[in-house]
Amino acid sequence: MSYQFITTAKLPTRHGEFDIHIFENDDGQEHVMLTVGLPVVNQTDVVNQADTALNQQGAAPAEPLIPLIRIHSECLTGDAFSSLKCDCGPQLNTAMQAIQETGCGAILYLRQEGRGIGLTNKIRAYALQDQGHDTLDANLMLGLPADARVYDMCGPMLAHVGVDSVRLITNNPDKVAYLTQHGIDVVERVPLLVGVNDMNAEYLATKRDRMGHLLDKDFNTALHLNK
Repeated sequence: MSYQFITTAKLPTRHGEFDIHIFENDDGQEHVMLTVGLPVVNQTDVVNQADTALNQQGAAPAEPLIPLIRIHSECLTGDAFSSLKCDCGPQLNTAMQAIQETGCGAILYLRQEGRGIGLTNKIRAYALQDQGHDTLDANLMLGLPADARVYDMCGPMLAHVGVDSVRLITNNPDKVAYLTQHGIDVVERVPLLVGVNDMNAEYLATKRDRMGHLLDKDFNTALHLNK
């Protein structure tokens, strides 16, 4: 599957202004990247000027800033409707704010609703969850994979803005492994534990206990504080 850059524009948000970039694959599926501080225009000249100024002061050149990156799969119910069944909306907003504060980074917003099973099947899985099944078993009961997401679009998207080293905002080791296997240096994994509540506690516990997400002891503390 190949991915093609289509267009870009400015996107003001309540967190600050982003550049929004649209990519499309061979099937016409669209993916979105929001960036701040990427790419640096005429990067060589900027670095040379900085080196000159620092050398005149007898100091070493500054280390390049590693962008803060969030790979976020589309979640209509969480991102748009503020669902309490998941932590997706708070994760997206917290990542956007963190990237603005850092001044260098990107949100890779991938159009793979419901861990890749689509919106209709996601709501069917919700119905099974309402009957007491966890998120993983609900997918399996529908004859669907526990997680059908792919990340092959991330490489072309990051390459578009010249990024080959990242600080990755995630609790999911699969995302770290995928980027690493495809030549992206993950210099730091930045944990993201937000939006914990009584409605999504079992959902998060399933991520931790059955899907290998790196939610540590702070998960239980966050749940207690939100009661």
